[in-house]
Amino acid sequence: MNRRTALSLLSTGSTAGVVGASLCQNEARAADFSAATPAMERINITRVKMINTHPNGIGFGIVKVETSEPGLWGIGCATGVRRYATLTTAVEEYLDPLLRGKDPDNIEDIWQTVNLSSYWRNGPILNTVLAGLDQALWDIKGKRAGLPVYRLLGGKCRFAVDCYGHASGGDMPALKDSIARLREQGFRHIRIQLGAYGSPQLAKPNPDFRAAGFGAASDTVAEIRPYMKIVPKIFEMARTEFGDEPEFLHDIHEMLPPIDAINLVKELEQYRPFFIEDPFSPEDIAYFKILRQQTACPIAMGELFNNPQEWLGLITDRLIDFIRIHLSQIGGITPAMKVARLAEWFNVRTAWHGPGNTSPIGHVGQAHIDLAIWNFGIQEQVHWGPETHEVFSGLPKFENGYMVVNEAPGFGVELDEAAAAKYPLPDEPWFRPIVRRPDGTPVRP
Repeated sequence: MNRRTALSLLSTGSTAGVVGASLCQNEARAADFSAATPAMERINITRVKMINTHPNGIGFGIVKVETSEPGLWGIGCATGVRRYATLTTAVEEYLDPLLRGKDPDNIEDIWQTVNLSSYWRNGPILNTVLAGLDQALWDIKGKRAGLPVYRLLGGKCRFAVDCYGHASGGDMPALKDSIARLREQGFRHIRIQLGAYGSPQLAKPNPDFRAAGFGAASDTVAEIRPYMKIVPKIFEMARTEFGDEPEFLHDIHEMLPPIDAINLVKELEQYRPFFIEDPFSPEDIAYFKILRQQTACPIAMGELFNNPQEWLGLITDRLIDFIRIHLSQIGGITPAMKVARLAEWFNVRTAWHGPGNTSPIGHVGQAHIDLAIWNFGIQEQVHWGPETHEVFSGLPKFENGYMVVNEAPGFGVELDEAAAAKYPLPDEPWFRPIVRRPDGTPVRP
């Protein structure tokens, strides 16, 4: 139809006819497409519940989403903050009534709805239960499609997930032996730590601050100067004993005053670390600009982040090299993929936070993202004990330092609820041991 004909139709009141014809054509095309690719039958969410378990002395919180299709359910990791009673209340008294009857295929809409449902957002409790829910929905979508989730995220970008192992010890010989064992297992990337975070074993008894009316028996002491002196010696030993081939990492764990962290990172640059993790606390992220101006040492940051404003500037200003957020802390697979895609354009790689208290389904979720994104950097590796294998089946294998996931639909991990019930959470709540300076001042990690 040319311009003159269109104007003529408009001027003679024929617009309805043109629009009607166009709509008929669109409906015909939609009918043809529908016939060629029939949609899956709609299902509904029938229940959202929390499953807490404590195999091998480690607590895990798992969100399970059940559907109207018999036998179809999904699970996701909601561990992270370890406030299990609060998380359970959030899931079963808020998420469950909000989501019953919803279509689990609409992951983005559900994520946005839950995120905005209480108006206040970007807190660790909401983000953690949202992460468990989000991963469970991806699990369901993969099962319905008959595909592993990584294929829904874009397919494989690599054959397996490269991991780093944890080497530690109370003294240098013990640390050396730990590194050697990991090298024998095929690990090319190894994190090296001596003693507790921020404090080598100096054979000094911890003061009991309870006499002054504060503190707990589990509190430990971190001294700044001894730590700053020993870390370069750790790297010197590792390079001397194992050469240039292995990639070594170290976690400052935000234990130092910012200016001391800057000086330590500058000194470590000569040993070519793969990255130095968490030099500053989230409250001190403005120091990253100063750090970047003074050293080219690769930096990883992010395990305590909850709010996008905490990582956006670090990525877009290229102040870090690895984004190390904890998937449970930011709301799950859906936002993590957005972070990874953003980071790609600023050449920032991923190194998701994956400690031992991240559930197996949480680790597998990270691995599926790792397989699908271009800017994957490295993945933290853990070992699971026999009780954990009893509760969770379908766990990935570790071969030559790589994590290999199975090819089952969804995330390929099954949860045995009867086995989970055999290992209940302890009656006493968990509290993180507080690290203090010698005078009793709490260290802010």
